[in-house]
Amino acid sequence: MRENKYRNCYCGDINNDYVGRDVKFSGWIENIRDHGGVIFLDIRDEKGTVQVVSNDDSIFEGLTRESTVCLNGVVRKRNEEDYNPRLKSGEVEVVVESIDVLGKARNVLPFEVMTSKESSEEVRLKYRYLDLRNKKVHDNIIFRSEVIKFLRHEMEDLGFTEIQTPILTASSPEGARDFIVPSRLFHGKFYALPQAPQIFKQLLMVSGFDKYFQVAPCFRDEDARADRVYGEFYQLDFEMAFAEEEDVYQVGEQIFKDVFAKFSDKKMSSTPFRRISYREAMLKYGSDKPDLRIPFEIIDLSDIFENSEFKPFRGVTVRGIKVPDLATKSNSWFNEVVDYAKSIGMPGIGYITVQDDMSFKGPIDKFLTDKDKNDLIERASLKAGSVLFFIADKNALQASKQAGQIRLELGRKLDLLDSNHFEFCIINDFPMFEYDSEVGHYIFTHNPFSMPQGGMESLNTKNPENVLAYQYDFVCNGIELVSGAVRNHDIEIMKKAFSIAGYDEETLKDKFKSLYTAFQYGAPPHAGMAIGIDRMLMLLKDETSIRETIAFPMTASGADMLMGSPTEVTEQQLREVHIKVR
Repeated sequence: MRENKYRNCYCGDINNDYVGRDVKFSGWIENIRDHGGVIFLDIRDEKGTVQVVSNDDSIFEGLTRESTVCLNGVVRKRNEEDYNPRLKSGEVEVVVESIDVLGKARNVLPFEVMTSKESSEEVRLKYRYLDLRNKKVHDNIIFRSEVIKFLRHEMEDLGFTEIQTPILTASSPEGARDFIVPSRLFHGKFYALPQAPQIFKQLLMVSGFDKYFQVAPCFRDEDARADRVYGEFYQLDFEMAFAEEEDVYQVGEQIFKDVFAKFSDKKMSSTPFRRISYREAMLKYGSDKPDLRIPFEIIDLSDIFENSEFKPFRGVTVRGIKVPDLATKSNSWFNEVVDYAKSIGMPGIGYITVQDDMSFKGPIDKFLTDKDKNDLIERASLKAGSVLFFIADKNALQASKQAGQIRLELGRKLDLLDSNHFEFCIINDFPMFEYDSEVGHYIFTHNPFSMPQGGMESLNTKNPENVLAYQYDFVCNGIELVSGAVRNHDIEIMKKAFSIAGYDEETLKDKFKSLYTAFQYGAPPHAGMAIGIDRMLMLLKDETSIRETIAFPMTASGADMLMGSPTEVTEQQLREVHIKVR
């Protein structure tokens, strides 16, 4: 009967309101502290931590950290000098009357749970269940749940219907490498895990659904990066019937505005977000995902050096980056920039500093004519104290990309990447095609299902490299968060677009049979996009790795340290799906 007097509660709920009460609670032993013969335990659950002590230290014998326990005791007020302001329960403690060990932990832990983020990633992922007990890591996963719940409510409020699309589907050439799944029932044939719900959501529009959304898993056999995990990721996928580009922009802007206002107190771009064409982005920022927190823009200087005496700049693409008030930096500072340029494949980087009398100083000053100098002053709006960096390459795209990398490095070195500011933009007007010299024909640069701007006339009359698509990305702080497009719903335009990319009609029928057929039964114009949930969470939580936002991620190499995958399978399993390993 004595057991009934204890009131069940969470560790994190115990506070001054519980003083004098009998309580029963369970959790993990976070710490065991011996203060001169008096032993204290810190007990942790998902709600928080509470300190416990006993009048009989013998009941604590044999306990190990991270064991799970159930305790009965009485809450009492701590002495004021012993308050712990870091805990919600910091003004009280529990005098334990009994303790039951529910699950005993080993004496030696693979790492300290409270500082697990300091351990190697492989060890953390191998013992992920321990790593997830770390409050910061644990809170990231709780945060993820709250954001996804908010997103679902947001989409419902905007009139979207949540619909789940298949995981087992057909392989299709959408740009990334498929994960394929052998079929047991169909000898020699394979399913594929979806790279995205792209085809299914377009079919939903043909099916008469007005607004679809899904928190969708996507599977791509692509190498991992800091902002991309190997294998699988989640996106907020949505599509709208009878919609145009601007309709999707407005929904996307609303979602980001509401989510970032709800889950962050940092400064954010006002809506509507700035629109930047792909061509402008590559010229001014050297990237189709520019970080607009950096105020510098890249300048085209190629024409100034067409007849230059400086041979490395003659007849090539030359880009410049002007940085004001930089002339006082030390030689070692500039040498670091030169070293970085070499690390990304450049032979080095030229630069000039503008003196107080507007004369130039720097490694290439002696090669510049007076006309060159005057042209540079005018083109780059140079002033005393400015530094102008030069990036040159025979390949215009390579010059742009290298200039973009130098721009980012300058932003980092000058501490311009304000972590308290979310700077959004929308990149649009992507080229539809690019020439691939390896395959000997044009290929799609982005999404093959996008509508070309100008429709059939554009495809018939323009050089393919000059055809733009209704494609767009949302970018924040240099990270692509969204990819989307107005879809090509016209079968004739689709046949023409795919023929330019090397697909004949029979291949189109075979590879995209469902869309090819469905679009012949009254397809509405439709448009949509997908928001990368993992990347958005990484930004909101100010994490440097996307894996910190996922409960059970793989390593960057694609290994699952926890489950031990990928693994070999038995000969019987291979026989069942008609496969022999060569």
